[in-house]
Amino acid sequence: MATADDIPALHALVESAFRGDSARGGWTHEADLLDGQRTDRAALAEAIADPDRTVLMIDDATGCVQVSRVAPDRSALGLLAVRPDAQAGGLGRRLVQAAEDHAVQAFGARRMEMTVIAARGELIAWYERQGYVRTGETRPFPMDDPRFGLPRQMLSFMVLERGLPR
Repeated sequence: MATADDIPALHALVESAFRGDSARGGWTHEADLLDGQRTDRAALAEAIADPDRTVLMIDDATGCVQVSRVAPDRSALGLLAVRPDAQAGGLGRRLVQAAEDHAVQAFGARRMEMTVIAARGELIAWYERQGYVRTGETRPFPMDDPRFGLPRQMLSFMVLERGLPR
């Protein structure tokens, strides 16, 4: 689990995986959809300090994922990031599994949900191969909040979910 001491490395990992030219080295970036930051150190510190959220991070800051309790039997997966030069090696799949295991053990979750930018078809297909299904629900993207990035086009989130084994 990430701690406050991990915030600088965690922040660098997330930004490199999602934004700017470094992100283009991997297949799962948002660099063509959004400019600006993906997150900031204050938001990461908030996540780490929140008892209803856990940020799991690989020791060498190669990858991370956040698990949040959103209801007594439901958790949310987010902030899945793998360093661009380490993508396509199965690390993302292992992080999703670790997040699901943590959701069951720490939060008693029976379902895991996530939101994915609807324009990211390749990433949605990857999550579907991991067993996630589209719920049909969409949620608005915070278009005017630079803490989440500066959209280059209209964006929305698609909600995916899957049941978790007990």
